Amino acid sequence: MERIEIHEIPGFSFGQVQDLQAGTGCTVILCPEGAATGVDVRGGSPGTRDTDALDPVCNREFVHAVVLTGGSAFGMDAAGGVMKKLEEEKIGRDVMVTVVPNVCAAVLFDLKFGDHSVRPDPAMGYAACEKALKGEPFQEGNFGAGTGCTVGKIRGPQFAMKGGIGACAFRQGDLMVGAVVACNAMGDVLERGEILAGARNDTDTGFSGSEDWLIENGRRQKDIFSGKFVGENTVIGCVVTNAALNKNQANKLAAVAQNGLARAVRPANATFDGDTVFAMCHGEVPADPDAVGSMAARAVEEAIIRSVKMAESLHGRVALRDLPFGKKGV
Repeated sequence: MERIEIHEIPGFSFGQVQDLQAGTGCTVILCPEGAATGVDVRGGSPGTRDTDALDPVCNREFVHAVVLTGGSAFGMDAAGGVMKKLEEEKIGRDVMVTVVPNVCAAVLFDLKFGDHSVRPDPAMGYAACEKALKGEPFQEGNFGAGTGCTVGKIRGPQFAMKGGIGACAFRQGDLMVGAVVACNAMGDVLERGEILAGARNDTDTGFSGSEDWLIENGRRQKDIFSGKFVGENTVIGCVVTNAALNKNQANKLAAVAQNGLARAVRPANATFDGDTVFAMCHGEVPADPDAVGSMAARAVEEAIIRSVKMAESLHGRVALRDLPFGKKGV
């Protein structure tokens, strides 16, 4: 199995727009021809659009775009801009009087980062879709939905670090599988079992260990600004593949891909998380669904690791590359 670039997977393109001053943005994963798509939602506080239609019993054959966005529930407006641009390009279901693009979305909470009054809107979604249609290179770190991401927030923002968006893709023969993930985790990001980024300790000489801290304290740290318990979490992502999988298999693929999230983030799928993974399948390559799932889980894990390695310090949140301790190599 070899590592490839995410844009090498045929049929898919990616577009991102961000507002660094406001600290938010959105990412579009586009498949103009339509992809058999599934979703797996495991977080206790998800924010999603049109995911019910992905249930195998529902009549939704293909999805044309998945939107990953900041702005909490407000950011869902970005999907409307994606729909507008796709309709202009006549991409969608033909309903005789127009086309209706099938667009799903998931949001993350970044309202306490930067300017909470600025959220991804239809104009930002429209612009991100334009970039996807142009086939612009995918950028990692403080881009798109990763712009407002932070990690290690369980002890409060003063101990948190900068998160971001990452991508990873693999090829085995003709089969290609990749993932794009925006990491806004409450807890820590791990690489090979060791904490890579997360909640820092009181002396800023190491990590507190978010999972252990939660177990030992039995609660989350209160936000020093609001006095309320910290809950601005969520890891959202999308797997893309050229495997010839149907909608049922796509849903299973999304579920297996979540294993990569559990490997890289601790704790994961918590009460205030909105952890959501989509899986888009477009291609004619015959493949064992379990093999595709194994590749997808690895891609999700590596994309999360890259999301913090590629992030840059912003709005007072230190990035891994600027951390006085820990490993930083990409």
